[in-house]
Amino acid sequence: MTLLITILAFIAALGCLIVVHEFGHYLVARWCNVKVLRFSVGFGKPLWRKPLGHDGTEWVLAAFPLGGYVKMLDEREGEVAQSDLPRAFNRQPVSRRFAIVAAGPVANFLLAIVLYWILFMYGIPGIKPVVGPVAPNTPAATAGFVAGETMLRIGDEAVKTWQDARWMLLQQAVNKTTASIEVRADKGGITWRKLDLSGLTAADLDGDFLAAVGLARFQPQIKPVIGNLVDGGPAQRAGLRSGDEIVTINNERIEYWEQVVARVRDNPGRELRLEIRRNGAGLPVISITPGTVAEKGRSIGKIGAAPRIDPNLTAGLITEVRYGPLESMLKALHKTWDTSIFSLRMLGKMIIGEVSLKNLSGPITIADYAGQSAQSGWISYVFFLALISISLGVLNLLPIPLLDGGHLMYYMLEIFKGSPVSDRAVEIGQHVGMALLFTLMVFALYNDINRLISG
Repeated sequence: MTLLITILAFIAALGCLIVVHEFGHYLVARWCNVKVLRFSVGFGKPLWRKPLGHDGTEWVLAAFPLGGYVKMLDEREGEVAQSDLPRAFNRQPVSRRFAIVAAGPVANFLLAIVLYWILFMYGIPGIKPVVGPVAPNTPAATAGFVAGETMLRIGDEAVKTWQDARWMLLQQAVNKTTASIEVRADKGGITWRKLDLSGLTAADLDGDFLAAVGLARFQPQIKPVIGNLVDGGPAQRAGLRSGDEIVTINNERIEYWEQVVARVRDNPGRELRLEIRRNGAGLPVISITPGTVAEKGRSIGKIGAAPRIDPNLTAGLITEVRYGPLESMLKALHKTWDTSIFSLRMLGKMIIGEVSLKNLSGPITIADYAGQSAQSGWISYVFFLALISISLGVLNLLPIPLLDGGHLMYYMLEIFKGSPVSDRAVEIGQHVGMALLFTLMVFALYNDINRLISG
């Protein structure tokens, strides 16, 4: 079922983003009176086609779904009837060609703005930015953070949720700056902390960078009572049931669920002896062998069990962020702009080696995120759609031949030099663009496969 949800969520996301992108090209082409011959979702052999409209535009669903295109009337691609010459793409002034090509990425940015606007008006659930245990000998400890403090502002921006705090700190971590953070102590006092992020390495940014600086969100102590079990997992096979309380592991007293997690993670493939209390009565000792999973280059244990969490225990840590229509629009514009600039900055730092190329993701990772977000609820899935739509817009604006940004680069040169770029230059650019895109695709697929292998 999980695999099916992942596949369907990925197809739905991909279809939505491709249609929006290509519809941007199509709509502006029509506004500029350019004749559109074909609107295709996917490449390769058409699986379905239907001519529609006054111009008989062919609407196509093709076999290879990772992309799409809008084919316009163009003398460079075939003969054009004399009566249709004014509607050929290549006959349009450079300003119109520029607008038609730019419309695809712009449509992706507009989609993200609309999705964020809806989310900010509806209300976004989040975890309050309360600091948990601070790891010793870390930048957070040096800054004076204390467990129980609530982050209020980072620089000039208000912090509403832990997700906000993580995003703002990530941007500053990439720039290796010192973050000024306003906090409220558990007893009510207000103070500022100076968190030095300059020492973070590319490896730190690949993983949980907040753990590297010593920050973690506050989590209430959860009793070691089993909630959900993974079908066929080690816990279920050993005879554990929902509601069982773990009293000891290898004769060591267990008070909280985090102790269970620590013992299981540290013992992959090694037998553990659990003392269990069920319905108030003790049971004979149960033996269980955690499965082995690779995580960040090392083996950890898992038994396929989650804790039973009392809703009242976490109710005080959950908040909901909601804004009015106008403020939501401003927030959506800011979020889209912020994410776009951050994406470009990350790409730049990958090129100069300050950020690892491991951050590149391919279709497998994107599909995985689509499935995870869909299973987390529609709000998470819409957030995922907005983020991927921005990424698609940014990617297509890169000045790489074959992408929209490459064509826009040619048009900018045409504007400055007063004549179109030569066919030979375009041909060379296509070869260079193909090589660059192929290299990016190889890195992205390598990262996908490496993530699958490493768990």
